[in-house]
Amino acid sequence: MQKIRIGILGYGNLGRGVELALNNCPDMKLVGIFTRRFPATVKTALKTTRVMHIDEAENMKDEIDVMILCGGSAKDLPIQGPRFAKLFNTVDSFDTHAKVPEYFEKVDKAAKSAGKISIISTGWDPGLFSINRLMSEAVLPRCETSTFWVKRVSQGHSDGIRPIDGVKDAKQYTVPIEEAVNKVRSGQNPDLSTRDKHLRDCYVVLEEGADPVRVEHEIKTMPDYFADYETHVTFITEEELRKNHSAMPHGGFVIRSGKTGADNENTSIIEYQLKLDSNPEFTASVLAAYARAAYRLHSEGQSGARTVLDIPPAYLSPKSGAELRKELL
Repeated sequence: MQKIRIGILGYGNLGRGVELALNNCPDMKLVGIFTRRFPATVKTALKTTRVMHIDEAENMKDEIDVMILCGGSAKDLPIQGPRFAKLFNTVDSFDTHAKVPEYFEKVDKAAKSAGKISIISTGWDPGLFSINRLMSEAVLPRCETSTFWVKRVSQGHSDGIRPIDGVKDAKQYTVPIEEAVNKVRSGQNPDLSTRDKHLRDCYVVLEEGADPVRVEHEIKTMPDYFADYETHVTFITEEELRKNHSAMPHGGFVIRSGKTGADNENTSIIEYQLKLDSNPEFTASVLAAYARAAYRLHSEGQSGARTVLDIPPAYLSPKSGAELRKELL
C-alpha cells in the first residue's frame, strides 16, 4: 500500500500530537518536522523522526503529499497558511472563528493558484462541533443551537495571551455558566449572548518588571478572544503554573433544542459531547484524518480551500466505501 507522505510544520504541543497520531495511521508516513528553531535542539517524541529547518521545506515539495500546519492562529497561520498553500496540500487548525471567512479567502486564492488543496479550521471547534451544528440545524430547522465548553484549557486562547509584551507564560480556562447550560438542556431556548454562556479564566506568569495592570487590560480588551467575555486574570509564579496548570484537558458539548410537530408540541434535543484528557493530541488526530481527505481530494484533481463542512465523511476513513457501508450503516 502506498502511504501518504506527511510533513509537520511547527513543533509545539500540537506538532508533537500530530507526530504521535501519525504513528497510529497505517496508511501514512511522517517525512519530517519543519521548525524555525535550530533542528538539533528539538527533542521529538519518536527517536526516528527527522527534524529540518523551515527554510528546507520548499525543497521537499516532491517528497510530501500533505503538510500539516501546527502554528498558532494568532500569529503563525495567517502568514503560513497562504504561504504554504502555494507549495503543498495543507491542513490546519485555524480557530479564530470571527476571522475564518477572511482566512479562507486568502488560503483559497493561494491554493488554487498552485493547484493544491488546503483544508482549514479542522479540529473539534471549529471542526467536529461545526459539523454537528450543521447537521443539527439541517434536521431541526425550527430550533436553537448552543455550544458550551467544559472547564478546560483553551490552547488557542492561551496562545493568544503569550505574545503580549511582559507575559512569560499563560494558561486560559473556558468556564461554562451552569445556569445557561441548564436552561438549554431543559428546552427553554433562552436568548443567550456570548457573555451569558462562558467566562474566561486566565492564569498568567509575568516577565520580571512587567506591568500587571497593562497586561490585564490588554488581555481583557483583546478582540475575538476576550473582549466579549467576562474575563478573570490571575497572576501566578512559573512554579505555580507548572505545578497546577500543566495538564491540557478540554472538552465541550453542542446542544440543539426546539420543537417539532404541527403545533410545536414535541420537544427535540440533540447533544454531542467531547471529554478530552489531551486537547492537542485529540486535535492532532483530527488533523491527521483530514490530511487523508486532502490527499484524496487532490488525487481527484481538485484545488482550493475547503472546510470540514465541505468534506464527505468517507474521505476521512482509511476504509473503502464497501467496508464503510458494511460496517457503519
